Amino acid sequence: MIETSTNIEKVVLVGLINSNQNEKKAMEYLDELEFLTDTAGAVVLKKFTQKLETKNSATFVGSGKLQEIGEYIKMMEVDTVIFDDELTPTQLRNIERTLECKVLDRTNLILDIFAKRAQTAHAKTQVELAQYQYLLPRLTRMWTHLERQRGGIGMRGPGETQIETDRRIILDKIALLKEKLKKIDMQKSVQRKNRGKLVRVALVGYTNVGKSTIMNLISKSEVFAENKLFATLDTTVRKVVVANLPFLLTDTVGFIRKLPHGLVESFKSTLDEVREADILLHVVDISHPGFEEQIATVQNTLQEINASDKTTIYVFNKIDAFTFVEKEEDDLSPRTKENFSLEDWKNSWMGKHNTPSVFISAKEKENIEDFKNLVYDKVKELHSQRFPYNDFLYSTDWEDIEDEE
Repeated sequence: MIETSTNIEKVVLVGLINSNQNEKKAMEYLDELEFLTDTAGAVVLKKFTQKLETKNSATFVGSGKLQEIGEYIKMMEVDTVIFDDELTPTQLRNIERTLECKVLDRTNLILDIFAKRAQTAHAKTQVELAQYQYLLPRLTRMWTHLERQRGGIGMRGPGETQIETDRRIILDKIALLKEKLKKIDMQKSVQRKNRGKLVRVALVGYTNVGKSTIMNLISKSEVFAENKLFATLDTTVRKVVVANLPFLLTDTVGFIRKLPHGLVESFKSTLDEVREADILLHVVDISHPGFEEQIATVQNTLQEINASDKTTIYVFNKIDAFTFVEKEEDDLSPRTKENFSLEDWKNSWMGKHNTPSVFISAKEKENIEDFKNLVYDKVKELHSQRFPYNDFLYSTDWEDIEDEE
């Protein structure tokens, strides 16, 4: 039995099992959704799944399952139900009407976390834009209309309904936010040009794989790092030098499965740091059971922002947390990935692939020198091409010389 404080929001999660995601995969997604919920500050009491080949167009799940969920939330006095996929405006309206409680989907939850994590004016503007773009088609489900921020004589058209007024207010806000972001993007672009020809290295990867910990380790800076999803939202750039070989190191927002398209659009300027990088350090949590799918998610997102052709180093982090199930000698069943040891993974396609890779623990500082040397070699190669006449005394002593926000 889960004990909850009266102040903590109580939540149940809902997901589907179908041909695209079997029961194991559906539960893995719900586990991630639970982590997101925990990051948002709520507690999950129960997870519901239903086998359904396609989402019910009216209620996402079937009416019987929705009734079962409704009975549970009344008995346990649940505050919120969160669905693992984006709901249509019709589904949201119908589910709220049936369950008589707050209903969110995965996108709405991620937007809420982003709003909480955003620190700079730039990040806050990007999140606000994504929120309004998400809200616009869902205005009809709102119980109360938006606070009117413009009105008075001449502002309401003949026969205009409140929903149309609210829609116009949001469209105006979206236009203003886009204009504001355009100005910020121009400033950021000038900043990037002012960095000159220095080699740019960007940390990319799924959320909560240890990018910020690695950033702190190799740049000797104090970037916020926490065992939460999207602990880092604002892009951080540090100028780092390997002895007298300088380069720029960037920590970026983590990617996630089913990342809302509106967020990708809103964060284009942040992702420009990735697009304009010379080298990508693709950080992977080797201890996560679904790390291969996480790799694919990151690769797909990089492709979406036209950054998939970059020189990439795979950094398999958290080897200290890696576990595997060793097979008994008399076990004749087929070998699965769960039976792969760390050495097996190193010798698999990850180790033999043309893309360089290294296995480390940033937390325990294991194999860090190998990691530094690998990055150093790639940076040196590009640096030598750009500054062919400079005589540098190359070494592998790392020091932080300047911070740049």
